[in-house]
Amino acid sequence: MSVEEIFQTMRDLVAEQFALEPDEVTMDTDFDRDLGADSVDVVELVMAMEEEFEIGEIPEEELGALKTVGDAVNYIAGKQK
Repeated sequence: MSVEEIFQTMRDLVAEQFALEPDEVTMDTDFDRDLGADSVDVVELVMAMEEEFEIGEIPEEELGALKTVGDAVNYIAGKQK
């Protein structure tokens, strides 16, 4: 998958979980600041990412680096190489 394809899928996942329109989600959307995501929201999103992209379990110590949709997209892109 290209980075653009990963972003499109992530955008849909984030929009669904946070009850947004997909076009409201950008690479710069911050999970905490823009979406008000709490730890439960993040865990649910990570589980959806793991399943959707078939990347296996994301280690807890790597979750802290995923602050924005772009961070998550780039993380997934790196895992698929």
